[in-house]
Parts: sequence; C-alpha cells; structure tokens
Amino acid sequence: MIFAKRLFNAGHIREFLVDQAQNDGWEIREAEDNRIVRRSRLHDWHRVEGVMMRFGLEAMQLERNGWVELQTKASRVV
Repeated sequence: MIFAKRLFNAGHIREFLVDQAQNDGWEIREAEDNRIVRRSRLHDWHRVEGVMMRFGLEAMQLERNGWVELQTKASRVV
C-alpha cells in the first residue's frame, strides 16, 4: 500500500487508497461505507502524486470536521 487513510464519523467510514496494480501502474480507490465511489488505474506517477495530495487534503479536512482516523495496518503514507 502506497497511501491509505481510513476515517470514521457517526457510523460512517471513508477510505482513500493508492496501491500498485498487479500488472502495471497504480490502483486508485475511494470508498464510502464500504461502497467504492471511485476506482481507476493510473500509469503516470505524476498523476498518482496529485491524487495522493488530493486524498491527503480531503482527509485533513474531514479530520477538521470531526472525523477520526482508524489505525489499521495499512493506514499510512509512504
């Protein structure tokens, strides 16, 4: 896992994940309450960096609004 954030608030969970794809590139995934709302595969590292920056900013804003990070083995940024 290259980037993983899992946040909880009022019974809801938001997840932001970036991982290497099995064959080529990187898999980008965003989920709400275990429902995938956005999933894509990128092949350009600069686009992946942009997504990770957006995910980080969005997670930071959620935390400011009372969301709490759930510490899991994969909750990290590399």
